[in-house]
Amino acid sequence: MLTALKRVVVFVLACGVCQFAHSQKTPAVSAETQQHIKDVEAGLRSSVILKDDPHPKHSLSERMMALHVPGVSIAVIHHGVIEWAQGFGVTSLDGPPVTAETLFQAGSISKPLAAMAALHQVQLGKLSLDADVNTVLTSWKLPDAPIASGKMVTLRELLTHTGGTTVHGFPGYASDAPVPSLVQVLNGEKPANTAAIRIEAAPGSHWNYTGGGYTIMQQMLIDVTKEPFPKLLHDTVLAPIGMTRSTYQQPLPVDMRAMAATPYEANGKPVAGGAHTYPEMAAAGLWTTPTDLARYLIEVQRSLKGEANHVLSQQMTKEMLTSGMGQYGLGLAIGGSAGNPHFGHGGVNDGFESTMTAYEQDGEGAVVMTNAQGGMRLADEVIRSIATAYHWPDFQPKVRAAVTVDPKILASYTGTYELTPTFSIVVTEEDGRLVTQASGQGKVPMLAESETKFFPTGFDAELEFYKDELGHVSYAMLRQNGHETKALKK
Repeated sequence: MLTALKRVVVFVLACGVCQFAHSQKTPAVSAETQQHIKDVEAGLRSSVILKDDPHPKHSLSERMMALHVPGVSIAVIHHGVIEWAQGFGVTSLDGPPVTAETLFQAGSISKPLAAMAALHQVQLGKLSLDADVNTVLTSWKLPDAPIASGKMVTLRELLTHTGGTTVHGFPGYASDAPVPSLVQVLNGEKPANTAAIRIEAAPGSHWNYTGGGYTIMQQMLIDVTKEPFPKLLHDTVLAPIGMTRSTYQQPLPVDMRAMAATPYEANGKPVAGGAHTYPEMAAAGLWTTPTDLARYLIEVQRSLKGEANHVLSQQMTKEMLTSGMGQYGLGLAIGGSAGNPHFGHGGVNDGFESTMTAYEQDGEGAVVMTNAQGGMRLADEVIRSIATAYHWPDFQPKVRAAVTVDPKILASYTGTYELTPTFSIVVTEEDGRLVTQASGQGKVPMLAESETKFFPTGFDAELEFYKDELGHVSYAMLRQNGHETKALKK
């Protein structure tokens, strides 16, 4: 891994839609900003920390080493401007350092910017939020399904993940693999590596995250505007906001590849063949920097106040940020309190994991991008460190106390718990503690909060076990992200 943490500092001032030339001089850094950076670097904590833990904090370099993350790039918004943007580590092992201008794949962070482009077309009257999507689709049509019971799918439902469409996410295509057309992706036809995008639930009935819905939206924008998707997004969103180091071009143009980070797997090895290609551009195709994403967040903050409406009107921005099912707006996840909400999104592509968040009202926010599988855990820890350094009301770690449970009780909980026909949690006992492993995921050690309730330290969740009238463990309840899911013991 890294023998020494390489670091390059680039400080940026934000000013609406200004263009930032590469030759721009680095502005003077205040003592307050310097202290903020030091506090963020030294203050990483897990989402859950143990009560009376004498060493709850870790440094950024320690966590990068532990999680095998070669490079991290961070931008912090304070009082409505980008206070600092900084790169840590390297773009590739033994390669150049990450800077604030290093490009990363944004993964699903592509969705909110693509949603903004769709809402811009709604403002122009070329799209409707509540009409049947098939009224504007010409290159392809969304097939009807009996489960839809005659209900149409709308753009609003696609943007809010309530359209009942299939395909959660996309793995992309290796550099030596054939890349399908968008219609082939929609139909699940070779060389597409995902299933056909179809209706699997009644539109509007419930929230279910689906990149497939955003891929339908991508085709809608192409059919309505008659523009290539990367050009449309550049002209209507990226350029007006001043995102000068961002593109939806897939694969990344040759002349930009020297500026891009190399993606890595969780084991520290580079992704074979480099960054994957994503024809599903609206769902996962954005290349960008934290600084450019911070400009997007600031644009949303200012548009909401009517101060900068380069893409959306104040009213459309309010509608975009209105929380619905799943605490999701029109392209953005919504959180925080009713009096002080925040908005944001995470993104995961093969070898790239990132997150961004910002408050609606007080001009605070941050973006963290990494070039490794598992980097989301690090990014979340950085966000918590930023939240502490800047006194945000949210994103603080939860303090929990651990107790010792009789091994006989632990043994009674072992087994397989089924949440859905295709997703289960296997519970085992190892070295005197419970260990859980969800379908397709790694093992997670659990600590006991009581004889029936257990929690991990790496993320905020809990698993509580319940017995039937005969005293046998019959099911467990998984609580995570504000949701409860019952899992029957098999």
